Order: sequence, then C-alpha cells, then structure tokens
Amino acid sequence: MTGKNRRAAMLVKHWMTRRVITVDTESTLGSAIQLMRDHEIRMLPVLKNGVLEGVVTDRDLKQASASDALHLGQQDLNALAHVKIDSIMTRDPICIPFDRTIDETAEILLENKISGAPVIDGMENFIGVITQTDVFKALISLTGNREQSVQFGLVVPDSKNAIKEIDDTLRYHGGRVISILTSDDNLPEGYRKVFLRMSGIDRLRMEVITEELQGKGELIYTIDHRDNIRMVYK
Repeated sequence: MTGKNRRAAMLVKHWMTRRVITVDTESTLGSAIQLMRDHEIRMLPVLKNGVLEGVVTDRDLKQASASDALHLGQQDLNALAHVKIDSIMTRDPICIPFDRTIDETAEILLENKISGAPVIDGMENFIGVITQTDVFKALISLTGNREQSVQFGLVVPDSKNAIKEIDDTLRYHGGRVISILTSDDNLPEGYRKVFLRMSGIDRLRMEVITEELQGKGELIYTIDHRDNIRMVYK
C-alpha cells in the first residue's frame, strides 16, 4: 500500500519494513557490525531456523566491543570474529503486533527508549520491523505535511460544534480538509487545541479568514507551507 491509499492507514502493517536484514544465532559480532555499517541500520533481528530468537542493536554491539562498534577498523572486526551473536543479543525483545496503530507504536518505542522493534502477526510469527523512521514517515504522511497547504492552530471551547464552525469558515473560503488534529494537553478544562491543515485556501483573503477565526477561538498560529509565511500569535 502506497501513496494516498496508505495515508488513511494508521496500522503498523501498512508502514513496517518487510524486507528485513537479519542474522542467525551462529553469526558473529564482527559480521553483525559490518551489516549494520553497510546498510546503515541500528537493529538486527536474530533468527534460528526462521524463528525470532532475539535482536541485536547498536547498543548491544557497543557494550560488547567496549567502544564505538560501528566505527571499528577491519583489524578490530577480525578480532571479534569468534564472538557469537547469541551471546550478546537481547532475548525476548519487545515485539509489536501488526495491528497496532502508529501512535500506539510511537508510545511503545518512546516508553522503552528503543529505536525499533520486530513486528509479529496474529500467530506471533516474525514478519518485519517497525522503526522510528517508519513512524516518522507515517506521521508526516498522515498529517499531510507534504501538501502545499495552509495550517491553522487554535484554542477553542471543547464544545460540540466548535470544530465544525471553524471547518465551515475555512471551507467557505475555498478550503478542503487535509488533516485535523486535536489535543487538550496543558489547557484548562473545557478547552481544546485544534490544528487544521487545509488545501485550496484563497490566500488573498487570509486577513479576512484570520479575523473570522479569531471570533471563534484563540489563534495560536497560521502557516502557509507553500509560501513559507508564518504568523505566530501565542
């Protein structure tokens, strides 16, 4: 799934990496370091007969080699050729089910201070990996950041029609919704932050639009991503 079809998908299975570089339990520390260096990755799933046994990360390699493992010279790599991966790998790693959402995944990675994790299917079979980079790509796509849009941030009453009234105002001026995000973090009870990204806005009427929005909430900012015009109010 790619492009516009994938943008609507919030599940890990739509964003994970399926063609994964792996090592087996008999691989050596030196070969793992070389693979990470060659492919510019920070985690290698460790398999035994196709079954996930653990993961080895750049952190594991650094601890095992007592130095910056990914920058070792060839002589150092040769010295580590006898060290087996299964002696340093992380066993029973945190795995993420394929049907978790991207925001759930971001929270898991953040809470556990890891850069990625293996992905498992409904039968707990290893089917890929999801990394911070995959999560960033998903969030960029889901918010429509690549569109030549105008973004509005406001604080509004947390009422039934508040967001609809703002949306109606922007649609009246040619706007089409690309994404809407809301949050009540760090606000008094009864208020909500709303972030709308719109295409088709009549930029010649931005002053009028701003005045109308200020009558419906407190503007935080407006950003014209096409012309890189940024107005920060709060």
